Amino acid sequence: MTNSPQASRIRRTGLAIWSNAYILLSFTALFWAGNSIVGRAARDLTPPAALSFWRWSLALLLLLPLAWPHLKRDWPTLKANWKIMLFLGTLGIGAFNTLLYTGLQSTTALNAMLLQAAQPALILIMAAILMKERTSTRQIAGVIISLAGVLAIISRGNVATLMNFNLNRGDAIIAFAVLLWSIYTVALRRRPAVHPLSFLAATLMIGVVVIAPFYAAEIASGHLIVASRNSALAIAYVAIFPSFFAYLFFNRGVELIGAASTGQFLNILPVMGAGLAMLFLGEQLYIFHMAGIALIFAGIFVAGKKQVLPSLTKVKR
Repeated sequence: MTNSPQASRIRRTGLAIWSNAYILLSFTALFWAGNSIVGRAARDLTPPAALSFWRWSLALLLLLPLAWPHLKRDWPTLKANWKIMLFLGTLGIGAFNTLLYTGLQSTTALNAMLLQAAQPALILIMAAILMKERTSTRQIAGVIISLAGVLAIISRGNVATLMNFNLNRGDAIIAFAVLLWSIYTVALRRRPAVHPLSFLAATLMIGVVVIAPFYAAEIASGHLIVASRNSALAIAYVAIFPSFFAYLFFNRGVELIGAASTGQFLNILPVMGAGLAMLFLGEQLYIFHMAGIALIFAGIFVAGKKQVLPSLTKVKR
């Protein structure tokens, strides 16, 4: 049976897209930016632990058919390194997105996206503290400038807010989540030498187990998912696009152009997320946002050090 001309065109288009890193990474950035948008939009429909639990549970089901052969082969190595796997699964899967969705209950998606832009600076700090990496004066200056940008955003441009520690609860939670993600990123250097799909599947399993008690607590307290079409669409989106497809596209991008170039390209993520927040949620961009993101990017530029982006980390967005 011969293929139709239409099927052949579709196949050629698919192959062309799969071979173009920048198209794949554009979709990756779009999907990850959409995670915060959906988390904010669905705040009254899906409690944070519930959204995180079902996101990773469904993503695990999608991943297992691809990961299973590698997981079986790598299982002894994963078991032998259970302590670091438990640590990584707890921070990268269990903590980050649950805290992100919790923060989005009381702050804007715009703030959440811009705060996440500070991760390169925080990674430098955590690498210096945890891995005893030497930092140059230029890197320290870059970190200080980036952190000034973070403070501008979480204080919403009001110095008195910082002086009185009167921060928005959601901003503080997301800033803490970003800090944990930075620790996770640095700790990835200690991950066992296993296939990326094995590693991801194992961390998803750990993360789901970690989230389960918090999800159960939500249910016990009466914070239930609202049974609606929009709730189902929100869960489906975060499980399929920022978790499954973004992972595949990101790693393909790393394969095509390398981790450093991929990481530099994904600096568009906060800008894209800010645009989506204004377009779909009607959020406003204020002067303190612009000042904060300018300081964050200026700090990254001054630091002059390429962000460490292991090919597994960004799937957790």
